[in-house]
Amino acid sequence: MNGFVTKSGKALLALSVTAVLGAAGMGTAHAGPAATDTGRGQSSAGAPRTAAEAVRAELGKRAAAGPDARIVCYRAHVAGIGWQPVVCDGGVAGTTGQSRAIEALEVATGNVGGLCLNAHLQGIGWQGTRCGADYTNVVVGTTGQSRRMEALSVGVNSGSVAAQAHIQNLGWLGSVRGNPVTVGTTGRSLRLEAVQIWV
Repeated sequence: MNGFVTKSGKALLALSVTAVLGAAGMGTAHAGPAATDTGRGQSSAGAPRTAAEAVRAELGKRAAAGPDARIVCYRAHVAGIGWQPVVCDGGVAGTTGQSRAIEALEVATGNVGGLCLNAHLQGIGWQGTRCGADYTNVVVGTTGQSRRMEALSVGVNSGSVAAQAHIQNLGWLGSVRGNPVTVGTTGRSLRLEAVQIWV
């Protein structure tokens, strides 16, 4: 061979490399959809991916409110969807009108001294309390098991917390405030579909 590759040879080589990379689970990069606005003045490409990242970002935005601004951010893992984007301070995590269960919830706080969560899960019951300091992700529930969350208990280290839940066949139940608070149902096999949390 003279060291030159024909045009058709280059195309065949490119297809072969792509096939090998794809078979090895290392597919090629493709341009994804354009970043969209998340409704909070931030593109999805630059949006925080975890609750703890969102807490830090929100506290940075709220510097004028003082260093002690209380905040809670969270995101839900939803059946058939996976992890949703993070919402904060009363934003809706989960879905309504789609008959989808929340399967897991990731929550982080700022300036409340940390939090504790417990989830009541299909086939398990109360999962067990999980706690974390401020700016730390605390996760309850399961992923990859198709196991619905039915109730959620939330407590913070200082002050109070409020929560509200959207439940299968019942819709939005009234919000509750205290420390800790529990939303949802137990013993009724009803899925928790959406939740809102405030501190």
